[in-house]
Formats: sequence, C-alpha cells, structure tokens
Amino acid sequence: MTSTDFIQIIGTAAFAVSGYLVGYGKRLDVLGVIITALLTAVGGGMMRDALVGQIPQVFQHTDALIVVFATLALAWLLRLQRYRRTYLAAAFLIADAIGLAAFSITGAQIGIGLHLNLFGVIVLAFVTAVGGGIARDILVNDVPIVLRADLYGSVAILIGGLMYLFARLGWINAFTLHLLFAAGLFLRLAAYRFHWQLPGFQPHRRK
Repeated sequence: MTSTDFIQIIGTAAFAVSGYLVGYGKRLDVLGVIITALLTAVGGGMMRDALVGQIPQVFQHTDALIVVFATLALAWLLRLQRYRRTYLAAAFLIADAIGLAAFSITGAQIGIGLHLNLFGVIVLAFVTAVGGGIARDILVNDVPIVLRADLYGSVAILIGGLMYLFARLGWINAFTLHLLFAAGLFLRLAAYRFHWQLPGFQPHRRK
C-alpha cells in the first residue's frame, strides 16, 4: 500500500464518519444516513473526475465503497450518535478536518498526474476536498461549511498549491505527503480553536 492509498483510505473513512454524524444530527432514517455518508465520502471525487472527463473511480473500483460501509458499520456498532453533543461536535470537527487534508492531497495528485497547471491542480484539490461536503450540506438544507467555516476551503487551496510546488521541485514522496497531511490537519484544527478567519465584507458588530 502506497502513502497515497493510505491517505485516501483515511480521508474516505473520516468523511464517512462526518456524513454519518450529520445524518443522525438531522434525524434521517437509515437510508438518509447512508446517502449523507456516501455523498460526503465520494461526492468530491465524482465531481473531480467529471471535471477532467473521466468515469468516476467509485464506478470502477469498490475500494472506497468498502471503506465507507465498513466505517458506517463500525460507527453503528459503537453507537457514535449516543455520545454527548460536545463529544460528537469534536468527533465531527476532527473527522472533517482529516478528510479535508487527505482529499486535498489526493485531488492535487490527480491534477499533477494529468500535468495540469497550478490553477488546475488547486481546483482539483479544492473540489475533491470540499465537493462532497457541499453536496451533503445542500441535501440537508444547510449553508455549506466551506462558505462559513474559518479557513476551510483555504486549507485545500494551500495544500494544492504546495503540492504543485513540491512536484515541480521533485519533492513528492512519502515524507512530504504525510507532512502536508499533518500540516493541513493542524491548520484546520488550529483555525477552529483560535478562530482564524479570512477577512470578510460584513462589519464587526460592537459588543
């Protein structure tokens, strides 16, 4: 198993957990929870493949589906939804951050493999990382997290740009991939913890 395969599995499982928690939080039935988990885990990859004119990988290989359903079975056995809300919120944040960092890397790698320019690599990293979450949030009638979270989509853009730079320098290897994954995860969690945000157009309210 390569480093890319490992990161892909981790990202798929993490996004499946976040979709599972969203589905239960919205009081969906079993099918609804499965759909939200699937959309979160494979939706971004399907959008990415459609952008580059390829048959979605999930239609050709069952690896991602096996990971999603195995993760859902484990989450159900552990009864994740019965934990306290504070624990569930933390679990969702961590799972979503892991998926964000992992899928940013895998999306960028596909762009690099197709010899796309910097913009193309960043777009594929961004779409792979946030596409599934956007589809999930729209499905459950929420504002997509990428439009309201502190440094969420920005993390995908940063990872995509660094992946392109590292590829041009010949620095893509197992160490740099894991380093980028750890850095992206840390940045997303730190942004949440310390409320780091991009500048906005809305004036700050006086307390």
